[in-house]
Amino acid sequence: MSVFTYQCEGRCSHTEARAGTFTTPHGPVQTPRFMPVGTLANVKTVTPAQLQTTGAQMVLANTYHLHLQPGEDIVAGAGGVHRFMGWNGPMLTDSGGFQVFSLSEMRSISEQGVTFRSPKDGRIINLTPEESMRIQMELGADVVMAFDECPPYPASWEAVKVATDRTYRWLQRCMASHQAPHQALFGIVQGGVYLDLRREAAVALTALDLPGYAIGGVSVGEPPELIEKIVQAITPLLPQHKPRYLMGVGTYREMVRAIAAGMDLFDCVIPTRLARHGTALVAGERWNLKNARFRRDFAPLDATCPCYTCQTFSRAYLCHLIHAHELLAFTLLSIHNITELVRFTQRIRDAILRDRFAEEFSPWLTSELPEI
Repeated sequence: MSVFTYQCEGRCSHTEARAGTFTTPHGPVQTPRFMPVGTLANVKTVTPAQLQTTGAQMVLANTYHLHLQPGEDIVAGAGGVHRFMGWNGPMLTDSGGFQVFSLSEMRSISEQGVTFRSPKDGRIINLTPEESMRIQMELGADVVMAFDECPPYPASWEAVKVATDRTYRWLQRCMASHQAPHQALFGIVQGGVYLDLRREAAVALTALDLPGYAIGGVSVGEPPELIEKIVQAITPLLPQHKPRYLMGVGTYREMVRAIAAGMDLFDCVIPTRLARHGTALVAGERWNLKNARFRRDFAPLDATCPCYTCQTFSRAYLCHLIHAHELLAFTLLSIHNITELVRFTQRIRDAILRDRFAEEFSPWLTSELPEI
C-alpha cells in the first residue's frame, strides 16, 4: 500500500471546492492549503521554528537551485533536505522545469533535456528528466515534480504543442528513472493558454495513475482571467482521489476561485517577497508600512491574527524598523504574511467542512475584486 493517500472529508454543495487530507511520510497536509516557498532550503528570513508557528504544513524547495548550491550530495550527506534545513514536516521539490522558462536567455532545449549556463560560475549544466529525478531522490523530499517544459506567454499554438508533447515524453522518462517509493511523483499539465492542448495533456497524464497532479505554466505573464479559465476547464479532468496542485499561485482571489474549481494546494513567493518590500497582507489588502500614517499607529498589525508579530508589536514599530533598514522587519512581516495566507486557506477549509464556502467567500467568487 502506498504511503501517500488523499482522503476527501467534505465538499461544497454549490461549487467543486473540497476539503481533504493528503498523507505523506512526514505527516498530513490538510487541504486546501497554501505552501510557503523555500527555494534554497529556507523560507527567506524565517527559521523553521518560526515557520511552524504560522500553521504551514508543507514547504517547497527547488531542485535547480539546490543543485547549484550547495549540491545534492551535501544535502544527502546531511540526511536529506528535511534534516539539512531543520524542517520535520512534508516537503516538495520543484523539478527545475520552471527555470526552463525563467532562465530562457541562459539555456537551450533539446529532446534530451535542457542545457543551462550556471549564473554562478558559467559552467554548463545538463538537466534531463533522469538527472532531475536523480537530484530529487538525493534531496529526499516527500513530493517530487516531473521535469517539464514551461512555455512562455505569449507563444503560438504550434510552439506550445511541441512543448506539451515533449513534457509528456519527459514525464515517461521521469517515471522510468524514479525509484523512490517514499516519494510521490506528481505530473504537470502544461499547454499554455490553449484549452485543447491542456485537455489533451490532462487526459494523457491521468491515464498514467500518478500519486498527484499539478497544473503548471500559469502565472507566467498571462492575465488572471486566462488563468481562471484554464483552471476551471482542466481541474475537473484530474482524478478525484488524488491531490491537485496549482503551481505558482498564492493571491487571495486566484486561490478562492481555484479552490471553487476543485484545486487543493498552492505555492507562491508572495508573502516573503512583499515582506522584503515593507508590505503586509491584512484582511485581503496590501498595506505599505512605509507610509507616514503608520508612524504613530500603536495598534497591532491585525488584532485578529495569532502570529507572533501581531501579538507582540505595533504598526508603528514595524514602520520604524522598515525606515531604519532593520532586517528584523523582514522576519516579522514574513511571519505575518505567511500566517495570513495559511489562515486564509484554513478558513476556506473550515467553511467547506460546514458547507458555507459559497456563502462566506462569495465576494471573491462573484465580484471583480482587484488582484492582490
